[in-house]
Amino acid sequence: MPRPWATLGVDLHLEPAGPGLRRGLTDALREAVRTGRLAPGTRLPSSRALAADLGIARNTVAEAYADLVAEGWLTARQGSGTSVAVRPVPPPAAGPAPGHRPASRPVYDLVPGTPDLSAFPRTAWLKAARRALAVAPHDALGYGDPRGRVELRTALAGYLARARGVRTHPDGIVICSGIAHGLRMLGQVLRDRGLTSLAVESYGLDVHWRLLERAGLRTVPLGLDELGTRVEELTAGDPAGARAVLLTAAHQFPIGGALHHERRAAVVDWARRGDGLILEDDYDGEFRYDRRPVGALQGLDPDRVVYLGTASKSLAPGLRLGWLVVPPSIAAEVAAAKGGVDWSCGVLDQLTLAEFITSGAYDRHVRAARLHYRRRRDALVAELARRAPSVRPTGIAAGLHVVLRLPPGTERAALRAAAWQGLAVHGLHRYRHPAATVERRDALVVGYGTPPDHAWSGALDALCAALPE
Repeated sequence: MPRPWATLGVDLHLEPAGPGLRRGLTDALREAVRTGRLAPGTRLPSSRALAADLGIARNTVAEAYADLVAEGWLTARQGSGTSVAVRPVPPPAAGPAPGHRPASRPVYDLVPGTPDLSAFPRTAWLKAARRALAVAPHDALGYGDPRGRVELRTALAGYLARARGVRTHPDGIVICSGIAHGLRMLGQVLRDRGLTSLAVESYGLDVHWRLLERAGLRTVPLGLDELGTRVEELTAGDPAGARAVLLTAAHQFPIGGALHHERRAAVVDWARRGDGLILEDDYDGEFRYDRRPVGALQGLDPDRVVYLGTASKSLAPGLRLGWLVVPPSIAAEVAAAKGGVDWSCGVLDQLTLAEFITSGAYDRHVRAARLHYRRRRDALVAELARRAPSVRPTGIAAGLHVVLRLPPGTERAALRAAAWQGLAVHGLHRYRHPAATVERRDALVVGYGTPPDHAWSGALDALCAALPE
């Protein structure tokens, strides 16, 4: 049975010790606040709820709270309950370097890139695993086709066609252990084909750029404006001789917009004219809220676009399952880059995901997750409007993160304030390509899908406390 105050998102883990219960509880609470285990702004359970949890008298808890309010460790307001007192943000010199977490482990996590792992559909996944294993042929447990299990490739071909507008068949899909693995294989194929450079977005994931650079490709950033990545820089003369480009067209990471339809058509035309190749990372493309669905770029020309997808955002990154939808012209080369057999992707997880998709459980999960994350996004936007009206959220129509635009020159201070609040969050600067010439923007990239439900309200409070008013 859940604790009566579980919805507050606070588990105090207190162990009162000492000559008396009141003193022991007071000392334990004071130490939790002093060491940062209870972050400023954290709302505490009611005296009745905490007393029931600890098995002590309610008056003992109320008196301990009153003592700490008098000392300034806690605050209490009628109708708002008891919270940890908010400390002033230290001056810039006292904070950690920008982009670095404080020495102690953060209490709250709003780093983008991870879904709410507590929402993983364990029961449905177990049912799918049992069904898949019960009917799997014995040879399925061997090394197998380097492209991956045909059951999963078949299920994905159908799902991607109806959900993302991808045009493919099972033989055109290669299973990988995630986007990074897929890019590693593609980087090898492109380098073997004689390519020396690849265009990328000026804001994106540095881990992807490094993977491609290790394969021997120079990454060349394209410009960015309100219509998305400036692909006309490709069409106007191929910067640095690039004949391939990596894009997050449906929901740009981290800025958040979709590539304008005219630019989508233009980049496909560029690939057709110059024997180019587009690598499309469909970053959290399944999560859209108040905009029309944006289909995959691959649907415009399956012969010129490699589609990269993953279960990391829709299910969990720990599954280590992703997929490449590859043009026929490079299918054999990609399979060869993976190896002679499927040594990198677990067969049982592939079979389970295939069953999960074909049974309809995946669609049901995605629909429920979309509603769950939309509610969080709405709560975030509403709280920002109330508590930090000068901060402008952008890229909110889809995805699992939001970009909070800050006044010029304030990103570093906001990161220091977040660290002081016990909050892990990223600044936009860390996603800027080192060679980018676009104007630097001050912003925070907030992964509102990351916290489990019990930590969401506390994370939101910590974020708002760190932002300029």
